[in-house]
Amino acid sequence: MTLPAAFDPLRLFRVLNDAGVRYVVIGAFAGRLLGSPTVTRDLDVCHAQDAANLQALAIVLRELNARLRGTDRPVPIVLDAQTLASAQSWTLTTDAGDLDLIAIPAGTDGYDDLLRNAEPTDLDGLTVLVAAVDDLIRMKRAAGRPKDLIELEVLGALRDELDEAGSS
Repeated sequence: MTLPAAFDPLRLFRVLNDAGVRYVVIGAFAGRLLGSPTVTRDLDVCHAQDAANLQALAIVLRELNARLRGTDRPVPIVLDAQTLASAQSWTLTTDAGDLDLIAIPAGTDGYDDLLRNAEPTDLDGLTVLVAAVDDLIRMKRAAGRPKDLIELEVLGALRDELDEAGSS
């Protein structure tokens, strides 16, 4: 059995940015970047779905040796732009850790929708766009899974803290 790669989000961001991939960070990692105490071991991103972006994303996935996660044994798959366009989400493991690609997260219209309120965040010299806390709440509410409903409480408290900090 192969051990999973160590989670290295900075490497994931660096490779995505270097390839010019357009994406917004979502999920628990986005919450963490905004101040949530929730810990996660994967990176969720919402990516633009145009052909050029899917092509850049495919190059990144090949560079990171991406493969499907959650299967008992390796499943042969060609991760190219056409394949990426064929599904709304991909759950992958890479040489830099787990990466989930979600074209249209629950409760949103996708990348352009999230881009409107995304917040540029500096991470060790890398700029990444992070979904706004209200958009994270919208996604969690729409997904409605038990773990999402629990996280709604955390994100609601975070929003209150951010609002309070912004008004002082």
